[in-house]
Amino acid sequence: MRETPTPRWRAHLADAARAALVAGLCWMGYDLATAQDIPAATLYGTHCASCHGAQRTGGMGPALLPESLSRLPAAEALQVITQGRTATQMPAFGSTLSAAEARALAAFIRTPVVPAPSWAESDIRASREFHPAPANEPAAPLWQADPMNLFVVVEGGDHHVSLVDGDRFEVITRFASRYALHGGPKFSPDGRYVYFGSRDGWITKYDLWRLAVVAEVRAGLNMRNVAVSADGRWVMAANYLPHTLALFDSDLQLVRTYNAGTLDGKASSRVSAVYDAAPRHSFVVALKDIPEIWEISYDPQAAPIHDGLVHDYKMGEAIATPGYLGVRRTPLDEPLDDFFFDQSYRNVLGATRPKDAAATGAGTGNGAATAQVVNLDVRRKIADLPIAGMPHLGSGITFAWNGTTVLASPNLQGGAIDVIDMRTWKPVATIPTPGPGFFMRSHEKTRYAWTDSMMSRSAKDTMTLIDKATLQPVATVREPGKILAHIEFTKDGKYALASVWEMDGALIVYDATTLKEVKRLPMSKPVGKYNVWNKITRSEGTSH
Repeated sequence: MRETPTPRWRAHLADAARAALVAGLCWMGYDLATAQDIPAATLYGTHCASCHGAQRTGGMGPALLPESLSRLPAAEALQVITQGRTATQMPAFGSTLSAAEARALAAFIRTPVVPAPSWAESDIRASREFHPAPANEPAAPLWQADPMNLFVVVEGGDHHVSLVDGDRFEVITRFASRYALHGGPKFSPDGRYVYFGSRDGWITKYDLWRLAVVAEVRAGLNMRNVAVSADGRWVMAANYLPHTLALFDSDLQLVRTYNAGTLDGKASSRVSAVYDAAPRHSFVVALKDIPEIWEISYDPQAAPIHDGLVHDYKMGEAIATPGYLGVRRTPLDEPLDDFFFDQSYRNVLGATRPKDAAATGAGTGNGAATAQVVNLDVRRKIADLPIAGMPHLGSGITFAWNGTTVLASPNLQGGAIDVIDMRTWKPVATIPTPGPGFFMRSHEKTRYAWTDSMMSRSAKDTMTLIDKATLQPVATVREPGKILAHIEFTKDGKYALASVWEMDGALIVYDATTLKEVKRLPMSKPVGKYNVWNKITRSEGTSH
């Protein structure tokens, strides 16, 4: 017969149960407690700082700053920490760190560095490396192909660049790049050299003939893009961090920096973009946080610059400053996020982010213009562009239509292409597409403009072809279940190359007339491809 516990035994059993519960809770929380005992900053110093820098500004590895990681999903950052990154020097820490420690590190690298890191002119100069060609080396390509019909293909999956022969569609060479190239490579006027810019501030000058890096320099800690002057003498970098522009000679020796701020010095700004305006012999600059657009002339005969009010000479207002490499400011109502030139380069067509939409990153939603035209000669806005949603004017194209020139721009929000008459700045058509897209391209020798819908969940695999004569969609090409994006044409416009924007992606070559697939080259997330001839001649169907 089973004996009933006495009250004293019941008390002992209760004490034992409470002790077991406490022990179990302690054991369950051991992993988290261990991670909390080792602060994320200490984990970073132990495992990461030797490659990524004590201030997370980069070294052998890329910068790990919130500004540099804004497009890296949190889940992917955690995966890179635990599993490493293929074909790079990033090892896997899954067996070294606990799950809680890995999560803590992934969160830590998205927090601001305090105090904020700096990058001065002395840092820029100290970062430069130069590798000139041997004096006795022949000035001729090491390969047999048309140097004007080469494609530079940026593979974002494993941070490499492929050089592709645009006649045979074969890879000539493939080489490692800096982390996260951005803003599109820029070519020297003769097409021999290409300049790459990375998100963490590095500029690389690469010799396409010798297949070798010529020079590298770090212009900033977080960079938007680079521009190369039409005469090939100058390279300019647009920085988010620090708030500067950096000007270099063609071999990436620093000439000077510009603080991106108001004339009175009371406010500073990230730099959204810089582009070369070849006919004007100048760089044009958009600022992210200040309602101004800048023009910096590299013409030694540039007219003097007059800032401020002419009546108060005691304050130094309106006293002329040199126009050569000086800043000519155009005030705006709202900052420009990105922009595009008309064919005369007198007008800048820029996307704006109105204040009532800044918090969401969306358009105004009330029918107000989200784009404007700024005339660089009179230095003021001359028109609003009636484009709804969020136009991506940096990827717009122009072409002839019905006796005028029109602008067509993809839209990051709406599933339509807006077409604007560039003589009247009025809309002439809205072309439906399956969903919002990022890139649009054409060529003066093809009848079609191609646009993707890569921002759409349901139509990211579809490329739409638009007849430039009728302004109607006439065909599609698809890569089912994959992201299909970013078209570029061969020099003669006979073939169109599209990217399968996946880690196990590809470059697909289409006949631009029959739309039949001609060839497929395996690539690791080919985020962009750039034809030398189309870029240096500023083909009407490509971005500038």
